[in-house]
This record gives sequence, C-alpha cells and structure tokens, in this order.
Amino acid sequence: MSFTVELLPAFADNYIFLVSDSDLGLAMVVDPGDGDVVIRALKQRDLHLSLILNTHHHSDHVGGNDKLQREYGAPIIGPAKEKNRITGLSRAVNHGDVVTFSTLRGEVIATQGHTAGHISFYFPQIKALFCGDTLFSLGCGKLFEGTAVEMWDSLKLLRALPDDSQVYCAHEYSENNGKFASAIDKNNEALKARVAEITALRKAGKPTIPALLGNEKLCNPFLRADQSDLRRALAKAGVAPEDADAAAVFGTMRQAKDKFGMQKI
Repeated sequence: MSFTVELLPAFADNYIFLVSDSDLGLAMVVDPGDGDVVIRALKQRDLHLSLILNTHHHSDHVGGNDKLQREYGAPIIGPAKEKNRITGLSRAVNHGDVVTFSTLRGEVIATQGHTAGHISFYFPQIKALFCGDTLFSLGCGKLFEGTAVEMWDSLKLLRALPDDSQVYCAHEYSENNGKFASAIDKNNEALKARVAEITALRKAGKPTIPALLGNEKLCNPFLRADQSDLRRALAKAGVAPEDADAAAVFGTMRQAKDKFGMQKI
C-alpha cells in the first residue's frame, strides 16, 4: 500500500491532516475543523473519505465533522472523555485502543492537559504522530482544562515514542515558539539550528510541520523539563528553582509562555 500524509491549511494557522491510500482511493482525515477545505481536497484527488479522527472537542478541530459525515458517511472516532462534547461521534476511544485505516493500525494515546480528554494517534507504519494541540514544534498547548502534572505526563508519553516519528501538530506556531525557547534555553545548539530552519521555511512560505520527534527531544523546552542543563539555565534566569520537580518546572515554563504572547492555543 502507498500512503501519503498531506497538510491542508485552514483558518489562520490550523492544519488539517489528510491521510490517503492511493491504491484504494480512500482517505482518513484528522481534526477537520473546516469541512469545505477537506471536501475540495478529496475531490481534487478523487478520494473517498472513510474515517474521521478527532483529538479533542474544540471547534477548530471538529467543526467540519457534520458536513463530512453527511457527504461521505464516514465514522467519527474521538476521545471517550469528550463523547458528550463531539456531536455525531461513532466510536469513543481510550488510551491503548487501536484505530484502523486501510492496512494502518493506530494507537490511541491519552494526552490530557489541553482539554480534559485530549488524545493523540500514533501510526507506527507511517511514523506519524497526530497530537492535536498537546505537542507543538518547540512548544506545547495551553492548559485550558488540565493541570501541569497532567500535561507533563502526556508529553512524557509522546517523548517515549521513536525518534524518527513525524510530529503532525495542528497549528503553525513554530516561529513564535522558537522565540520563547531561545529566550530560556540560550545555549542549546540544536535549538539554534532548528530556529534557523524554521525561519528559512517561513520566509519561503513553507510549513514547519511535520517536525522530527528526535529533534524535538533536543530542542523543545517543554519536553526537557527534567533535563539538568535546561533546569540550570532556568534557575540562573530565576525562572524555576533547580531542585523543583519536573512537573513544577514544566508548569512554570508554561506560565511564562502564556505571558510571552502571540500563541492563542
């Protein structure tokens, strides 16, 4: 089977992800906030939509569900903890459940923190991690409905995935995230290289997604709250005590990012 993952830009900075099996002419869509964007893409590629995946209930991720379900009859899979907040849900899933599309098998990972029931989907056969608003390139999502401890635990689950995993996050926030990361982790050479790459991509009008998870482990401060070099830098800057536990360090960084500005989610 031949699979492709495409980014469909929507709204100001969202990405909707279209996964297609060109041999069968079938498609799966992840977090379709805008149904019209997806329908246009499907028609242009002569694909039939057979599955809709939702990571969480926010409207910019589920807003196109109804239209797509009416048009194609595709089932909707989403988090069990948010089943009453996503209309038309066909199957509610929990951590450890499996979802299938064509010959692909995806693992459901509980990644609460941004919302109370947020989940991510990991498809090892295509090395694709669809993490919604939990993990961003050089950043992470805001804590709208969860705690710092919950989000830190969620990020550790994602960090444990293989280094060659491709991170398909739902917003183009890399440039601003890079500014914040650089401000608190000034001596990180891998981060400097990633920021330069992001700057070049945005100047060329190209997306910064997907991001390589192995690189995120080196660059993303929100994945490094338990790393001694970052903790020393934060302590020196007066951001967080060096002896604080990792969840507390993470929470302090997330609060600092909230004040840093520009990221809405």
